[in-house]
Amino acid sequence: MFDRLTAILIAGVIALPSFAKPVVQESKFWAPEVKKGLMDAAVDRIPDVPLIVDLEAKGRQYGTQGGTLRTMVTRTKDVRQMVVYGYARLVGYTHEYELKPDILRDVEVDEGRIFTLHLRPGHRWSDGAPFTSADFQYWWDHVANNAELSPNGPPEVMRMGDDVATMSFPDDVTVVVEFPRPNPNFLQSLAQASPPFIYRPSHYLKQFHVAFNTKEAMEEMIDKKRVRGWAPLHNKLDNMYKFDNHELPTLQPWKPASTGAAMRHLFVRNPYFHRVDARGTQLPYIDVVEMDIVGSGLVAAKSNAGESDLQARGLDFRDTSILKKGEADGAPYRTFLWSNGAASQIAIYPNLNFADPVWREVMRDARFRRALSLGIDRRMINRALYFGLGKEGGMTALAKSPLFDPANLTQWAIYDPDTANLLLDQMGLNQRTPAGIRLLPDGRPMEFVIETAGERQEVENALAIITDTWRDIGIQLIMRPLDRDILRNRVFSGVTMASVWFGWDNGLPQPDTPPSYLAPTDQVFFAWPKWGQFYQTHGAAGEPVDLAPAKRLMELSEAWQQTDDPQARTNIWKEMLKIHADNQFGIGILSEAPQPVIVSDRLRNVPEQGKWAWDPGAHFGVHRIDEFFFSDDERIAQVRE
Repeated sequence: MFDRLTAILIAGVIALPSFAKPVVQESKFWAPEVKKGLMDAAVDRIPDVPLIVDLEAKGRQYGTQGGTLRTMVTRTKDVRQMVVYGYARLVGYTHEYELKPDILRDVEVDEGRIFTLHLRPGHRWSDGAPFTSADFQYWWDHVANNAELSPNGPPEVMRMGDDVATMSFPDDVTVVVEFPRPNPNFLQSLAQASPPFIYRPSHYLKQFHVAFNTKEAMEEMIDKKRVRGWAPLHNKLDNMYKFDNHELPTLQPWKPASTGAAMRHLFVRNPYFHRVDARGTQLPYIDVVEMDIVGSGLVAAKSNAGESDLQARGLDFRDTSILKKGEADGAPYRTFLWSNGAASQIAIYPNLNFADPVWREVMRDARFRRALSLGIDRRMINRALYFGLGKEGGMTALAKSPLFDPANLTQWAIYDPDTANLLLDQMGLNQRTPAGIRLLPDGRPMEFVIETAGERQEVENALAIITDTWRDIGIQLIMRPLDRDILRNRVFSGVTMASVWFGWDNGLPQPDTPPSYLAPTDQVFFAWPKWGQFYQTHGAAGEPVDLAPAKRLMELSEAWQQTDDPQARTNIWKEMLKIHADNQFGIGILSEAPQPVIVSDRLRNVPEQGKWAWDPGAHFGVHRIDEFFFSDDERIAQVRE
């Protein structure tokens, strides 16, 4: 596996022609700054070895620079989607889902454990400062290994269990990351939608670090920013993923241009971006991205009114009919239906770490979770919400994955209230109220509270249907909509009984995909937040895993790390998927319902058939939004006619 991965990565570099630094056209957007002497010419702003993009080889059109792309999100925090969509990564996935160097010029992998990262000479941050190995060293020495900034030590990307990697810096354009044993997760982690930034703009952040300032200077800044100490100050401004500090330099295609809280955020082209098309035009093609913050219920209506040039977030399948009607009535957009890469559109997560000891004991009995799953009429939900286009069944690998097993899809997932009632009776939950609601062992009625983020109408509609069918098995479903951040915090603290969210982000795993997200390694799997915390903090928080099937998942995840044999990894994946299907830790409802994507008639290079997936893929990111451009030609109108 390591040899193949190395070959793929190196192939992405060797394929580049040998050339002198290309001639690059000056953008009209930055030309005034260049003319005033406030900015270098374009040819001097790109790296000495830029990433050359051959768009014809990718079956795309070469574009021209300019224009403002309008899009919408429903929360101020979601400005971070610009980091997701922009998808500038040290190593990233192509649209064929192969790993290739991106920000990096090259990657060498030795013994599957030593990763030599070669930077692009002359690469610069968005403010023009050099991007070098010193930025990795600053992060490693002064952030990841600083007890005040990182109380739990270096993050998971630099760990293998209790073993921590080392990082060395032979020269300005070379970084060596060495693990004590082979680590197949490392490069894939760097390509995530929410990446682990193992570098920082040191020239900017040093001014907020106690190691580089006098005590008096730090105290003055702390008072000015009204924080409790230098570490909170540094952490507040060091937000590479949040993308809400316009002064923090970036390597993404666009950089923030707005300050403070606002309902409209602007992002302007990064003058030092490292990608250039083969005709000498620096990417991104689009000059400005305008991101409006709107109510979650308004995204479809505003899209229908032509107020967005590129939109998928905030749209559900139920919006397709009104969007298609608007398109037919002459609205200036097209409605694409992309495939969905999540393992389940909607999944219910009983919290096995719930603080209530009586409910916790009930939910930890697999028979209870199986009964909940058997009590869901997925066919009714599919027909009512998705016109029968979804794939009904539990949460497992999707059909296009080589790890798909139809038995896992249907296990405990065919509507069968009689068997569900039998399982609950076998648990001793056979006492009921006069209204037919079962009683807990302590005599309380079984009122099963499911908390939601309150953002997707399809979730509430599905739960309304489930409320009726669960009543037939003696369980009263109570739905409680919350703000997303409040929901997450409640789940993580163990006060949420159950929650509803998407299924696994990656529903199309391969045998060489790390299966850690199937094991209790992360608190964001809402069925076992405390177990995930225990793993992530190395025992400093949370609770140790104390359920046999979950322990087995941990063993299998570790075993996958210890082997590079393809068959062994396939067998591990299959066993882990079978454990999930049998135990119903996350109760999937259906999958593969299409995701509507609104695309302006003027916007080019957006694939008509794409994949809407968080990981791998970063939603629009894997389709390279920096290559999208505006054109006023008549071809689209002709096609639509």
